[in-house]
Amino acid sequence: MFLHKIYVASSWRNEYYPKVVSILREAGHEVYDFRNPPSGDPGFKWNSVDPDYMEWSPQKYREMLHHEKAERQYHNDIEAMETCDTCVLVLPCGRSAHTEAGWFAGRGKDTIAYIPEKQEPELMYKLFRCVCTTLKELIDKLNEETHSR
Repeated sequence: MFLHKIYVASSWRNEYYPKVVSILREAGHEVYDFRNPPSGDPGFKWNSVDPDYMEWSPQKYREMLHHEKAERQYHNDIEAMETCDTCVLVLPCGRSAHTEAGWFAGRGKDTIAYIPEKQEPELMYKLFRCVCTTLKELIDKLNEETHSR
């Protein structure tokens, strides 16, 4: 069995995320958890920068991308992305997770979408190695020695 270093891309609001991280670790894989980065920093949320972040203008948003907390979490995530060989995109999720998964696919790194509930179809998931709909299927795909997209 091949063990992976996995970056799980998802959302703070995703109820499946903790179970996916746990199952992947139980299967022996090394898993980056953005909610609990190894740096010891608390997981990043925009409301930790400014409780009124949803009211920001586009210019304010651009400025706040350089806030100390945003910079620190960005570096945590990028470092993990560079060292991981696999990305598991756990739906439902938003723009950041999709950007991360796209980065992995664009780098030629193994990328898998896990879709445990009904979602709007997305054609470009064809960029990924596969789409899994159960945790068993996800683990089985990760355990395959060889694969191609």
